[in-house]
Amino acid sequence: MAALDVTIANVGLPTIANDLHAAPATSIWIVNAYTITVVACLLPLSALGEMIGFRRVSQAGMGLFGLASLGCALAPSLEWLTLARVFQGVGAAGIMGTSMALIRFIYPQRQLGTAIGVTAMVVAVSSAIGPPLASLILSLGSWRWVFGVNVPVSVLTVFLAVNLPFNAPSRRSLDWKAAALHAAGLGLIVTGLGFLSDGGAGRLGLALLVVGVGLEAVLVLRERGLTDPLIPVDLLRIPIFSLSLCNSICAFGAHMAALVALPFDLEHRLGFSAVQVGLMMTPWPLAVAAAAPVAGWLADRFPPALLGGIGMAVMTTGIVLLAAVSTTLGVPVFMACMALAGLGFGLFQSPNNRILIGSSPRSRAGAAGGMQGTARLLGQSLGAVSVAVCFHLSKDQPTLTALAVAAVAAGLATVISFTRLTVPTPVRA
Repeated sequence: MAALDVTIANVGLPTIANDLHAAPATSIWIVNAYTITVVACLLPLSALGEMIGFRRVSQAGMGLFGLASLGCALAPSLEWLTLARVFQGVGAAGIMGTSMALIRFIYPQRQLGTAIGVTAMVVAVSSAIGPPLASLILSLGSWRWVFGVNVPVSVLTVFLAVNLPFNAPSRRSLDWKAAALHAAGLGLIVTGLGFLSDGGAGRLGLALLVVGVGLEAVLVLRERGLTDPLIPVDLLRIPIFSLSLCNSICAFGAHMAALVALPFDLEHRLGFSAVQVGLMMTPWPLAVAAAAPVAGWLADRFPPALLGGIGMAVMTTGIVLLAAVSTTLGVPVFMACMALAGLGFGLFQSPNNRILIGSSPRSRAGAAGGMQGTARLLGQSLGAVSVAVCFHLSKDQPTLTALAVAAVAAGLATVISFTRLTVPTPVRA
């Protein structure tokens, strides 16, 4: 539900902006408010889950998400809608920040990869069906139903969540000052990256980025020496955990860069319609959805680092082929290359997440899940910014340049993945 809401809102933006009499540039904050809030709240709510129980935080997140969705559906103005999206982002962070931790408590270590693979498949399917579902809703009724459909689903999931396991709360309490400092720092970083992608606001974006990084540095220094810091330095000291985080950032950066750059080339340069572009882009998420559960099952039986390396090598090959063939060899060949890249990403994602969650102590499952989500969103932000920079600097072949950057990032992730084969993985229960 939280993943679906990102893509489903994107499609409805033009209609929403027109109905609320908002400028297109202003309406983008309907999406940004949600994304920035999710990124800023992931780690604090993951930490809160370790303290009061992941089920409680997840249920509260589902409830808040539903109430905020109702607020979005009833919004009389852009300002109201943006504020409701902020609360929706807090709820989504509560869901996302605890999902991996709950999986850690539901499944034994030997089945962890399979469970993570199924979760990755659900997220991929949600992302894939978001645009067509939004188009269907908009063709049948008001844009308000884009958010209204979340309400009954949220109510149902709140009641179903009573069956989730309850982890024993810890005795420590949440450091609210640290949480606020982290939320401000990471929020400024993501906002700065967003402004950097806008050629006219580059200086503001750079300033926000510097301030955000500075706040995060202050937080790390402030929490130095603590047993359970908000930014889990204790987990970052585990080599294979840190390498897997870097892998996530590189892989999701490459993933986002390719998926953002290609539609511009297909629609603006090659003249395909929006519907045709949507169909041509579909093989990538469908291949991810097909590969993710299989990769998760394999990760319980073979070295996840090896599977991740193979997956990233396949994805890199797919991106290079996309840059080489474009549509010169026909749409079917292009779609086959899209499927190849998606297959590689699906083979990588589940094993990588298994390493991230499985290499951390069970008591720190919340922090591990929060870092996994944060790395994913940071990678996506960096990927989008890299495309904007390529389009600004390369006037002749911006899409080809962006795909080259994506291929380099994917290649780097390939090297990191295979490097992990030489790094010992802690044995956890």
